Amino acid sequence: MSKKHHKLKNGELKFQLTDKKSLIIGSIIATFIATTPYLFYLYENVPQQAKWTNFLFTYESKFYGSIDIVAWTITGKLIPLLLLLIWFFTCRHWWYHVLLVPIAMYAFQIFTVINDDIQYVDSNQIFYLLPIMAIIIPSIYLIRAQIFNQVNTVNKTFQELEDEFKLSPKGLKDKIKDYF
Repeated sequence: MSKKHHKLKNGELKFQLTDKKSLIIGSIIATFIATTPYLFYLYENVPQQAKWTNFLFTYESKFYGSIDIVAWTITGKLIPLLLLLIWFFTCRHWWYHVLLVPIAMYAFQIFTVINDDIQYVDSNQIFYLLPIMAIIIPSIYLIRAQIFNQVNTVNKTFQELEDEFKLSPKGLKDKIKDYF
């Protein structure tokens, strides 16, 4: 087990132990991130035809004309979405909620590619993202204003105030439960 030093407010040192579970989860996440360039090129294994039938499903591309173009479009949206989700669930900064905006954008683009297959992917998405942005952007601004208000009235550094707004590490299930 490795020990990391963290300074407390009163100047004392605190040791953080890295347990086996977090080491395994961290290794899985790091391996996934390292393999994303290879995952992106999985679309090359899809046939270049309009209809693809396999033992799981049958998919027919009406708009794109070829299944490999659909697969290329989906992987171009899915890989950044997965990386953003990893960032969202592992970030401890106060501003991590703002990551929901690009996450919603990529999720909507994937939904459009899969379900419609008759319209362009990147059209009029801002109208669907407006409600999400209307909630997230003001909340981030209020948190930021609260931090700067405390900086001006208290003898603390910006880093100490940001550390107060950081969330303690939780499991993936606990973070998901916070939103639902």
